[in-house]
Amino acid sequence: MPAPVLIEGHAIVSDDDRIADAEGRMPRVLMNDADWRHFQMRLDAATITALGRKGHEAHANPKGRTRLVVSSSAAGLERRADAWWWNPAAVPWSDVARRLLPEGGRVAVPGGTDVFDLFLGIGYDEFHLTRVIGAEVGPGAPVFRACDDGIAPEALLEKAGLRLADQRVLDPVGPVILSVWSRSV
Repeated sequence: MPAPVLIEGHAIVSDDDRIADAEGRMPRVLMNDADWRHFQMRLDAATITALGRKGHEAHANPKGRTRLVVSSSAAGLERRADAWWWNPAAVPWSDVARRLLPEGGRVAVPGGTDVFDLFLGIGYDEFHLTRVIGAEVGPGAPVFRACDDGIAPEALLEKAGLRLADQRVLDPVGPVILSVWSRSV
């Protein structure tokens, strides 16, 4: 029996379900120290971090975490100097997991939109969705593409088989609320 691979999404969103502004940058209104600490703790616990090319290029990797960069520029699954690069159109997730996680492990998925959508189809085991209540970003990147059609991320996670397992206030200012969605509830 193959070792279990758990997929865990992480996003902080505004009331209008945005993770980035129109230029693709995380707006200041979504930056929160309590959420950052929680996010870093979860990344530290992960075996590998899967993210898009833009996020990989925009954010240094000072802790040297193992990264899987999702990009159509990859020939398939290839090891480059800075990370593993994966083109999902060329290699299925099952092959990637078998190669990179033969002993199992936890995959942290911090986005962006296309990567969140990709793993929604593959199947999250957990999704840590943090909301900054009262924050509006306006035009920009949604957490999931379907949010542009007015579908809330919570509804998409529920449709994908996840249930609300935990909800807590990370920061009373805002407030900033973490909702953990889980397949195992």
